[in-house]
Amino acid sequence: MIIDTDAGQLRFAANLKWMYTELSFEERFDAAATSGFTAVEFASPYALPADRIGELARDAGVRIALINTPAGPAGSDTVMGAGFVPAAGDEFRAGVTKALEYATALDVPVVHVMAGLRPEGVDADRAFAGYVANVAWAAEQAHGTGIRLVLEAINKRDQPRYGLASMEAAAAVAEAVDPDVVGVLFDVYHAQVDRGNLIERFESLRRHIGHVQIADNPGRGEPGTGEIAYERVLARIAASGYSGWIGCEYGPVAGTEAGLSWIERITR
Repeated sequence: MIIDTDAGQLRFAANLKWMYTELSFEERFDAAATSGFTAVEFASPYALPADRIGELARDAGVRIALINTPAGPAGSDTVMGAGFVPAAGDEFRAGVTKALEYATALDVPVVHVMAGLRPEGVDADRAFAGYVANVAWAAEQAHGTGIRLVLEAINKRDQPRYGLASMEAAAAVAEAVDPDVVGVLFDVYHAQVDRGNLIERFESLRRHIGHVQIADNPGRGEPGTGEIAYERVLARIAASGYSGWIGCEYGPVAGTEAGLSWIERITR
């Protein structure tokens, strides 16, 4: 869904993990297209072969804006990614390889490299050094593919053990590794819970931002259901010249379709 505003253009992608959950995953592509979305994103395509995912997207007439690297099984140290787990180097590399294979096959421009949880008892400096080395390896694999890798920080209220502490830390890693290949996933919801100051932080990180995701706080519903001044935040994103997709990674408060009224109300 592409919206022209006075400030510039905004391109919204439906997140198929969070939206249209009353439907099966395969039905969500058509549902998003029917709502007017021209792109979708989702964390994990790996339950289906890449050619089947591609067929669903083509039939619906949408492109795929972002996928994540694979997560480990429930209850494992790598349930939110393997980047910060020193003993999971092989799993991390296999996951990055698989994600790049899917992204290449599906023409996905952005892959979120999940940092994951720092295991209990593992020294923080050791885990961080291993994470930076992992991201550097991933950047080498992505170099020349045209795929942008992005790093996301998850707020400490929702996930105290998540390895990547802040978007500023993500930007520092990207800068140290390869800023042409690695960038920041600016998640407005996590940034607000982390410490707010959204517009100033967006502007300070702008050159590193490779993808944006949105949800309101509290509740993680659609924009307009919480405290975030989305009229101003989205106007600033549009005016910044950011041309990437904005993933709607929120849980609709009263159903996906009914909740989409926020787009016209907030962006007009």
